Amino acid sequence: MIIIIVYLIVLIGLSTYSYVLIDPNLTLINASWWRIFQDTFIQIGYYQRELSWYLYLALVLLLFLFHFIFISRSMKIASPFTLAILVSLIIVISYPFLSHDFFNYIFDAKIFTYYHQNPYLKTPLDFPRDEWLRFMHWVHRSYPYGPSFLVLTIIPSFLAFGKFILNFVFFKFLFIASYLIGVYYLQKIDKRSALVFATHPLIIIEGLVNAHNDLIAVSLAVAGFYYLKEKKEWMGRLLLLLSGGIKYITLPLLFLRKKKEHWLNRVAVFGVVLLIAYLSLFREIQPWYFLTLFIFLPIYPKFIDKLQIFIFGLLMSYYPFIRLGDWTNERLLTKHWIIISSIILNLLYLLIYKRVYSLLKK
Repeated sequence: MIIIIVYLIVLIGLSTYSYVLIDPNLTLINASWWRIFQDTFIQIGYYQRELSWYLYLALVLLLFLFHFIFISRSMKIASPFTLAILVSLIIVISYPFLSHDFFNYIFDAKIFTYYHQNPYLKTPLDFPRDEWLRFMHWVHRSYPYGPSFLVLTIIPSFLAFGKFILNFVFFKFLFIASYLIGVYYLQKIDKRSALVFATHPLIIIEGLVNAHNDLIAVSLAVAGFYYLKEKKEWMGRLLLLLSGGIKYITLPLLFLRKKKEHWLNRVAVFGVVLLIAYLSLFREIQPWYFLTLFIFLPIYPKFIDKLQIFIFGLLMSYYPFIRLGDWTNERLLTKHWIIISSIILNLLYLLIYKRVYSLLKK
């Protein structure tokens, strides 16, 4: 119980810290106390970047520490889903501080629900009088995601009636719901895998705090695999199709079969990994792309365990942005070296682990 309480305090720290990089042009609440809070954290995030980086590093290390504790004591944790609810209650107040995609999701849906236009044909720049443009990024592109995600985002956008704060909250609820769905169905398959998903730092930071739609694709796919396993083929296939329609990366999962050892499962894994590699090599390697790897927990429960060094490196790759303030070519090079170094270290770890394990077996 004490461990969970301390863990929740760390999550409160993360949710609070996330406001250090809130856009100065964005005011979520028109109140004097909020302005004091926001200005204080802007001072840390934009003008005391060294302190900000150390705070971020400490929070990530603590998240990994508690993640390992929970996994090692999995049989003593009553319910991963209950823990996920507690996580959700805290993270729902966080700000997507490392990415602006969340705000693009909101505006893209607004194009449909408020302006009654097609976001596949229109861009945010087509609405120059919209006040939200002052804190938007990537306003020149049309809708880049699949129809499944557009349909899902229309719901909170419609309920928000064009009010930004309601959009912000309702979209947060959409990602929280996706997270809880993922944990719920994983718990039905394997408790340990559910704990991995519920407490992993990459899921919490990229899936919940930064709110990337890859999380929704993962949760739908996990639910789809569960129904395949339960011999409800039509439901499983439908959910896998919806997952593929979020961002297309998960479309190869349509090859999945309920038997874990089926060769088509390897085809699905290879297809997803290939698409992630393509995006990383020919566009830009982004930490949130690798949320998709959690899809394989129902098939390969220990898969994520073997990639922890690499995943830690992904989260550390934000160093140039948090500590130095931008993504110039020089900063991107630093980011790439951090990720490449983590890949090399992870490979060395796996080679050494395999060698030691084989010697012990002898």
